[in-house]
Amino acid sequence: MIAVQGTTVDIVTEDGTADAYLAHPGDGAPHPAVLFYMDAFGLRPQLRAMADRIAGAGYTVLVPNVFYRHGPAPVVELPDYIDQAAREGIFQQLRPLGQSLTPERAMRDADAYLRALAESPLTADGPVALTGYCFGARLSLLTAGTYPERVAAAAGFHSGPLATDTPDSPHLVAEHITAELYFGHADNDPAMPVDQQERLKNALRAAGVRHRCEVYPGAEHGFTQADTSAYDREADERHWAALLDLLKRTF
Repeated sequence: MIAVQGTTVDIVTEDGTADAYLAHPGDGAPHPAVLFYMDAFGLRPQLRAMADRIAGAGYTVLVPNVFYRHGPAPVVELPDYIDQAAREGIFQQLRPLGQSLTPERAMRDADAYLRALAESPLTADGPVALTGYCFGARLSLLTAGTYPERVAAAAGFHSGPLATDTPDSPHLVAEHITAELYFGHADNDPAMPVDQQERLKNALRAAGVRHRCEVYPGAEHGFTQADTSAYDREADERHWAALLDLLKRTF
């Protein structure tokens, strides 16, 4: 791992200004860019640490607060450790925020995040990679399909619903995707059940998208998040191996 620098930055969007965390190798040189989509709990020390780990592997990483319309991060008060008892109460506060971030709004924002990375002296020329967690995996898939010429790879872990029967389901963008995709699903995850996993894989196959979809046995929804009771060290390390391998193949 190489030395990393991290700082808070502001991203101007069509609807306001999003606060974000930018991590990059400390040499000040341009590096391949990664747009990191947060989980529902949002931009906090855990996600900054994850961004730092990616940056330490040689990438410039942007983690926007996608709930910026409701205020700077943390948008709701969070304990240092989110146990099962606290989880539902926090989700009750966050659920309306996620519902208000429509695909249209999210993709307007994605354009601003991608432009900010493209214009940064800390990023190399060319398309970016995406990674997303929980709620953010939906944004990763949607961004790959909405801006295919700007995305070389996209990953999602313990995803929110990706392949529903609604007209705005993320999997419906599959025909536009040119990036390579990777999804690591939690086992027995009500947010991404087996029928949706199959629908997603079928859509990606039909569209000719390079992809791998894997289920992490025994892992709960949220398995990458070390500040929550859902954390699974073995599944998390598997996630890191898969993500960094995808990035290495992409750039």
